[in-house]
Amino acid sequence: MSEKNRDGKRTARERLAVEREKQKAAEKRRRTLIVSASVVCVLGLAAVIGVVAANAGKDKGSKAGPTVAPSGAQGKDGLAIPVGKDGAKSTLTVWEDFRCPACQAFEAAYRPTLHELADAGKLRIEYHLVRLIDGNLGGTGSLRAANAAACAQDAGKFREYHDVLYANQPQESDDAFANNDKLIELAGKVKGLDTPAFRKCVENGTHDSWVDKSHQAMAAAGYSSTPTVLLDGKDIYQDRTMTPAKLKEMVESAGRG
Repeated sequence: MSEKNRDGKRTARERLAVEREKQKAAEKRRRTLIVSASVVCVLGLAAVIGVVAANAGKDKGSKAGPTVAPSGAQGKDGLAIPVGKDGAKSTLTVWEDFRCPACQAFEAAYRPTLHELADAGKLRIEYHLVRLIDGNLGGTGSLRAANAAACAQDAGKFREYHDVLYANQPQESDDAFANNDKLIELAGKVKGLDTPAFRKCVENGTHDSWVDKSHQAMAAAGYSSTPTVLLDGKDIYQDRTMTPAKLKEMVESAGRG
């Protein structure tokens, strides 16, 4: 083989090697860019989530006005609607949103047990109404339904109307509860609730500011999801072994103790 041919092959190999190095470098830069972009997307999503959480419940659909707590509201700043007897040995604290599917699932599973324990004087339930889904998905259904439930509390019909709202809960993405006419229609399922006073309370958003204050109190307490369910201060909703039967035994055991 001539010297010229050897030089030509060597040069070709060198060019190929250089080209491979360029390709490796380009691939490395591409991977770096992809990773960097992914990090930015995650951080951006976190920022969006943070903004949504910070703004959830702020004035979207609420009517500015004084904070008017519903009749019989108790607890700090009058933000809890009580169900059951004051002398009960155990207290269940529930933070809930009427648009929240998980809240509906909890109610469906635990309602008979909660009613039984409350009616027997063994359990007192404190409901805190918030508007988390409004902030996450947009709309005002959480606020409007919570205001209507507070209006039902004024009429002494909170528990009955509370249960009707969950039994007729729309899909999470369907803001049907934003319609006051729908909420008044559902009040017709509770004997004696659909009165001029109730309608005026619903249509005027009498308790809107109270709902917003309750929502802010949830964030201040460090809770970020619904339902948040506490039995005598202990979070039981996160307990994967919890069942209605287990809750009943815990409450009855506290009563015996």
